[in-house]
Amino acid sequence: MSDYDDEMNRLFRALADTTRRRIIDEMLLRDRQSLFEIYTRVVMGHGIGQSRQAFSRHLSVLEEVGIVRTEWQGTTKFHLINTEPLARLHGAWLSTFGEAR
Repeated sequence: MSDYDDEMNRLFRALADTTRRRIIDEMLLRDRQSLFEIYTRVVMGHGIGQSRQAFSRHLSVLEEVGIVRTEWQGTTKFHLINTEPLARLHGAWLSTFGEAR
């Protein structure tokens, strides 16, 4: 399997989870949030009931594939959205479906 295939597989696996897609949705609306801020917005806005520890693991998966990056300011860890991996996903394999009509 090529590096490209491996990257696409990891991205699709990361996006396969509803909670992770909701995290991305919320971060697109408001970037640069702490864990508590993102957690509160997703739980309150989408009714997803999870512990903060489980939620943090979802953020870690998104960070591993490059969709989320982090930045420390003092003792606060902020999460920022990086849409580049999503653009690569869309620009590569998914774009062929728009042309196939």
